[in-house]
Amino acid sequence: MATQPLNDSTVSHIFGPVPSRRLGLSLGVDLIPAKTCTFDCLYCEVGRTTDRTLERRPYVPVNEVLEQLRQKLLVCSPDIITLAGSGEPTLHSEIDQIIDGIKAFTDTRVAVLTNGSLFWDKEVRRCVQGADIIMPTLSSAFDQTFKRIHRPDPELDLGTIFEGLKSLRREYHGQMFLEVVFLAGINDTEEEEEALKDVIDTICPDRIQINTVVRPPSDSRAKPLDRERLEGLKLLLGKNAEVIAGIPVGKDGFSGQTSAEILLDTLKRRPLRAVDMVNSLDLDPDEVDDLIKGLLIKGSIHKQEHSGEIFYLGSEENP
Repeated sequence: MATQPLNDSTVSHIFGPVPSRRLGLSLGVDLIPAKTCTFDCLYCEVGRTTDRTLERRPYVPVNEVLEQLRQKLLVCSPDIITLAGSGEPTLHSEIDQIIDGIKAFTDTRVAVLTNGSLFWDKEVRRCVQGADIIMPTLSSAFDQTFKRIHRPDPELDLGTIFEGLKSLRREYHGQMFLEVVFLAGINDTEEEEEALKDVIDTICPDRIQINTVVRPPSDSRAKPLDRERLEGLKLLLGKNAEVIAGIPVGKDGFSGQTSAEILLDTLKRRPLRAVDMVNSLDLDPDEVDDLIKGLLIKGSIHKQEHSGEIFYLGSEENP
């Protein structure tokens, strides 16, 4: 019996595919209501955290997520399925069921994009064992800097987070890609860099992915480092380090929705430049230009300048 299409009124938990700086063409799965997180990071492209919490619960229904994903995979061929989106995905208490459910109907790899704050909890570590890649973030070895960048839930302790990442590395049999976000004037001193290197060496991730602010952040105090500085940090952090700041060319991988629908769904969760839309939608630049103009006129999107480039974001009032 053929699977029935989803009701148009159903809240969408799936977005993209979008060109990922790290993973190729990524189909996103959003498990958390906007913006529910353990952190309120200065650099977050999704915006300020409105529900900062450590409470784990089934925020969205597992079956609904899996059915939406199954439907989406009928019309697209992503390189990877990424559990990410509007908040911290490991807050979903049934993330293990979602990972297992995905594995039951596709061979596409599954990644968990996480801030890494909850792996001190053995239940959280158990729940992500089925993922192919786990991508936590670590941006300082000093508590004061950590709090300045991430503005964490008051109950979170940096030393405990370190131990959680080490425990995950010991127990997890997939790949760990550790993202390090550097912000100019905050965690880019020699003291910060050397201390962070020492901590990373004890975690031993498969890759160290060096990043900075590449899209409009939630707080204007988050400033990017230039390419030369990032390349210097790559040398410092060793052979497993790579600079990921900057977006690669995407590739064709989906159909079934209008370009406007795909674009609006993506811009609800992340800002994009016109070139990103060209790459991810596989459209002619003139078509993208017309699409942007139309959506701006309707008020469905708005534009924002960041580091001399224009990014487009979904308007909050847009349904």
